Amino acid sequence: MNARIPTEPLQQPEASRAAPQALLDALAERFGARLSTALAVREQHGRDEGSISAPPPQAVVFAESVQDVQDAVRLAAQHGTPVIPYGAGSSLEGHLLAVQGGISLDVSRMNQVLSIDADDLTVTVQPGITRKALNEAIKHTGLFFPIDPGADASIGGMAATRASGTNAVRYGTMRENVLALQVVTAAGEAIRTGTRARKSSAGYDLTRLMVGSEGTLGVFTEVTLRIYPLPEAVSAAICSFPSIEAAVRTVIQTIQLGVPIARVELIDVNSVRVVNAHSKLGLREEPMLLMEFHGSPAGVQEQAETVQQIAQEWGGNAFEWATTPEERTRLWTARHNAYFAAVQSRPGCKAISTDTCVPISRLADCLLDSVAEADASAIPYFLVGHVGDGNFHFGYLLDPNVPQERETAERLNHQLVSRALALGGTCTGEHGVGIHKMGFLADEAGEGAVAMMRAIKQALDPQNILNPGKIFAL
Repeated sequence: MNARIPTEPLQQPEASRAAPQALLDALAERFGARLSTALAVREQHGRDEGSISAPPPQAVVFAESVQDVQDAVRLAAQHGTPVIPYGAGSSLEGHLLAVQGGISLDVSRMNQVLSIDADDLTVTVQPGITRKALNEAIKHTGLFFPIDPGADASIGGMAATRASGTNAVRYGTMRENVLALQVVTAAGEAIRTGTRARKSSAGYDLTRLMVGSEGTLGVFTEVTLRIYPLPEAVSAAICSFPSIEAAVRTVIQTIQLGVPIARVELIDVNSVRVVNAHSKLGLREEPMLLMEFHGSPAGVQEQAETVQQIAQEWGGNAFEWATTPEERTRLWTARHNAYFAAVQSRPGCKAISTDTCVPISRLADCLLDSVAEADASAIPYFLVGHVGDGNFHFGYLLDPNVPQERETAERLNHQLVSRALALGGTCTGEHGVGIHKMGFLADEAGEGAVAMMRAIKQALDPQNILNPGKIFAL
């Protein structure tokens, strides 16, 4: 593989791309107190949850309307200055970093539900609303939005990174669940892509092009989503296994039998240990599957009994049910806090998080070899995975003051991605490319495909002002 990823903090941006004083003055006149150049605000908007660091943007604009976004982008375009869209700041691959200077465009105040079309199972929202706030706003309809990446991410950010998460095995990813968008282009024009109709053959599929573009092709100002009826019955269970392989084989057999399981999460013994400490739980410290079943009461029971039988064939034991909402919430909250629990288990550490995804038939091959490499490295790590769709995450915990540890973690990551690609998988199942996986994209897609992506970027953003330095280099 020829991938190269940053191992040192990124240096100061090129002076020619930094926001000039004339732009800052124009933004101050237009936005008043909604423009901030305070260092604390800029630093907040110049970092994400990943391990790469860079200098902060020169200013932050807080947008409250589509017109605000258009005006900010137009002013930046007049000065050839980068614009980095910002939602909740929960990305992991350096998406928010001002690697070429510029301004951060914060859309978190654009957080309203614009329309609920319950009969059509759609909802239209502003980009700054978070997934939890969206579900709270629509729960009275008996509907919900199922995409759950763990963090309480903004819907705009989730669409921009083509996020998925724990429910993807049943409900799909943002790719399948974004029907339409309003997007502000690099020229400051607001365009619409897609409709609320479930299918269309009208022209290029611009919605699919924009979903996953990581802020490099436009700034989302409206998102229309599929929503789903709340299941009549929900049941969750945990099951411990004698080995990771036994847990993974259980998942593979479950999926290949067509069991419509809603969630199935792998948690390795390291993750169980830190989750127990962080969330004050008493889970058995063994490899574990955390599962959830949706449907009618009879359907849920049938699914659960089938999976329990499969698990027993692979040595699964201590099958425990969580049937009340409180019990389910406790378990899933603990799972979602696994990343933070692991980071806190080694004070001062940074985590390099992987997110390869492979065809389900190759999951065991990829995962088990990668576990063996991680164990041999002696670097602390944890492993969790949305393994129902072949996606899993290693978190390598490194001391940022010990260069050898970062080198070891990046080497493990290279080996993991190389293995996933050789097995027909991808370098990123849900986090996106950002900065960290730029080199891997060429290995996965090929130079011809990356050249086509680059041509699209240059056609739609000739000044390269929209989140430059992400996905690929120009």
